[in-house]
Amino acid sequence: MPSSLKVPALAVMVILTLWSLLPGQTAPPHNAKSQAGPADLTGVWSWTRHPPDNTRKYTLDELIGTLGTEVPPMTTSGQAKFNAARPNRGPHAVLLSQTNDSVLTCFPPGVPRIYSIGLGLPFEIIQVPGRVIMIFEYDHFVREIYTDGRQHPADLSPTWMGDSIGSWEGDTLVVDTVGFNDKTWLDQLGHPHSDALHVVERIRRVGHDSISDDITMDDPKTYTKPWVARIVFDSRPGWKIEEHVCEDFLNSTGLQKITESTK
Repeated sequence: MPSSLKVPALAVMVILTLWSLLPGQTAPPHNAKSQAGPADLTGVWSWTRHPPDNTRKYTLDELIGTLGTEVPPMTTSGQAKFNAARPNRGPHAVLLSQTNDSVLTCFPPGVPRIYSIGLGLPFEIIQVPGRVIMIFEYDHFVREIYTDGRQHPADLSPTWMGDSIGSWEGDTLVVDTVGFNDKTWLDQLGHPHSDALHVVERIRRVGHDSISDDITMDDPKTYTKPWVARIVFDSRPGWKIEEHVCEDFLNSTGLQKITESTK
């Protein structure tokens, strides 16, 4: 074999070695292509606004922001937390001045609510060896889903967005997230959860311009059985993630008017 054919392989090894020397990094596996994923989910996406049927007109709140009508029965403690919620959207909406929604004081929205915040602001998926990265336009939250075979840390501390690891089942990205605190809602309507929440997502392409996310939310402290929902995201070619600062958004003088007009 001519020596010139060995140069690309050598160059790859040098790049991997230099990358591993960066602070906090470890060398990615040699099978980098397969670790990036057998399916290409890259691009900018947002919650679809296509109605599920043509039987009636749907509001934006119904299309974006809710996880369907099949809410499982709550436990006693779960129902108490739901009764205490004061959402600014939906059938039990209150004024912004009366809400206790932590998102409206710029705290992280959690998972899966991050997808619906801001009436479905877009997010971008980037795939690199060992990780799938979601960059959300909303306050520029970054969600890292590790696909390098690691497990959840044994001493996991509760966080707003949880700890996410992923694996590939064929062309489906399976995302396992645990380690949540109990300070967020699952949707815009104030459905609560506890620190026992376990979210499993199965993300796959359902067409050239769409991906689906089948979400299972298991929280025995709050619901008597798992809550299963599906979100479909549409591709937004040509879009890019714009600047979004939560504090600026909340200080907008027209926020109350905008909110009321979308109910």
